[in-house]
Order: sequence, then C-alpha cells, then structure tokens
Amino acid sequence: MDVTGAMNEFRPELPDRVLADVRKFYSEKLIDHAMNPRNVGEIPNADGYGSAVGSCNDSMEIWLRVRGGRLLEVRFWTEGCAETIAAGSALTEMAKGKSPLEALKIMPEDVIAALDGLPPQSHHCAALAVNALRAAIQNYFALEREPWKRLYQAGK
Repeated sequence: MDVTGAMNEFRPELPDRVLADVRKFYSEKLIDHAMNPRNVGEIPNADGYGSAVGSCNDSMEIWLRVRGGRLLEVRFWTEGCAETIAAGSALTEMAKGKSPLEALKIMPEDVIAALDGLPPQSHHCAALAVNALRAAIQNYFALEREPWKRLYQAGK
C-alpha cells in the first residue's frame, strides 16, 4: 500500500448528518483537502527535505524536487489532525511550480485563504505547514552550496 492509501485507510466514511455538522465549522475546500489530501508521501532522493513540529505537537515533513529552478514536486507527510492534513495538502499545491524564493513568500495567511478559512484555534496548522516548507527550501539551498552533504541525507 502506498503512503496515500495508508493516510486514507483508516478514515471511516462519514454519514451525511456528520458531514452536515462538519460543514458548519469548515469550508468545502478544507474538508476536501483533509479527506482527499494531495501530494502525500516522500520523494526518494529529494532535492530538499524539511520538518517542523507545531505548538500542538503535530509534525510535518516536506520533500522537494526542483528542476529548472522550479518546484516540480512538493510532497508531505504529517502526524496531525484534519486541519494539519488540509494545510499540508493545500500548501503543496500552492508551492508547486514556484521558484524556491517565490515559495518562501507563502505565508500562513495564504494557506488559510486557500482553504477558505481555518478556525482561529487551528491557524497554527497553517504555520506548521509553512515552517516545514521553509525548512525544506533552506535544506535545498544548503545542499546546492555543499552537495557532498547529500550523502549524509540519503534516507530523507
């Protein structure tokens, strides 16, 4: 089973009445990204890797593949709640196609807007995703400067 399957394997089908209650608090975009996350899983021999831990102890890892100065592939894995999954999914979609420097300009507010909002108590989930992306981009730049370090990062 691939990583996407693993993330979705234990998600029970939600009855319509439960979804109706969820829709009172969350946007359709957030629900879609949480239930059908995009770009899940690692990239073997990634060009950049970063991880971050949020204030709620959720964690996120992000892998990058860079070609022609653009983020060709951006993938993530999280040990987190539905809001964190949605933030990681939306962020990876936003970052793809950007240059690393353009992607560094993505702010938590941009992720929140891409999800059509997050409850205030979940804004830290967007910050977690952004921090993991920034760590991956910093790692990418470090490996570009000192490519020999790639040998020590083979497992990431």
